[in-house]
Amino acid sequence: MLTENVVSELEMLKRHLIILRCVVENEPIGILKLAEVTGIPGHKVRYSLRVLEQEGLIAASAPGAITTKATQPFLEKVDCLIDDLIRTAEDLQLKDPAK
Repeated sequence: MLTENVVSELEMLKRHLIILRCVVENEPIGILKLAEVTGIPGHKVRYSLRVLEQEGLIAASAPGAITTKATQPFLEKVDCLIDDLIRTAEDLQLKDPAK
């Protein structure tokens, strides 16, 4: 279906943000603990950690994932980015202009 990719990407973004929030609140934290705390399977946690590390939002350390200098600035703007996504989605709705 036309919207399946968008739904899949939003679900993945949600998971990445859950993992990031958990790292912020519990750093340093390892994969097993992240999986336990979030209820997200370990292989998905591992993938999210890889993506977050590639984005520079976390770093690997011996005791587990930790935040970076880029984490806080990202968190400060993420709500605005999500608001933009919501507005874009609302603009896409097919509403009857007569209503």
